[in-house]
Amino acid sequence: MNERRLGVDLFNEVWRLMESREDDDRMLHASHASAYHWGEAPECEPKNRARSEWMCSRVYAVLGRPEPAIHHATRCLEITQQHAGNMEDWDLPFAYEALARAHGVAGNAGESRRFAELARESGESIADPEDREHFAADLRTLT
Repeated sequence: MNERRLGVDLFNEVWRLMESREDDDRMLHASHASAYHWGEAPECEPKNRARSEWMCSRVYAVLGRPEPAIHHATRCLEITQQHAGNMEDWDLPFAYEALARAHGVAGNAGESRRFAELARESGESIADPEDREHFAADLRTLT
C-alpha cells in the first residue's frame, strides 16, 4: 500500500474513532500515523501537512490535552499562512477553529473567543455553500 493511501485511510479511521470514542489510544496513534504517512507521500503538499496538524490538534482537544492541541493548531495555522496561495478557501478558517478549540480546552476563554471570531470572519469567504455549512456546523461544536 502506498504512503498516500495509508495517510488517507488512517485519517478516516481517526474520524470514526472520534465519533465512537471506542479506543482513544488508537485514535491518538492513528492521527500521528496519518500525518507521518501523508508527509512521506510524494504527492504531499503543504495543505496536506496543515490538515494533518489540524487532525492531531483536534484529537488532542477531544482528549482534553490542551498543550499538544495548541501546539498542533499553531503548526496548522503557520503552514496555512506560509502557503496561503496553495490552500483551499476553508483551510484558514479551520486553522483558526483548531486554535479556538484548543484554547477552549486549555481554559483560555479570551483566546478561544478571539480565534473563534477569526474563524467566523474568514469562514464567510468559503465559496462553496456545502463547504461553508460544513465549517459552520463544526464551528458550532466549540465549547
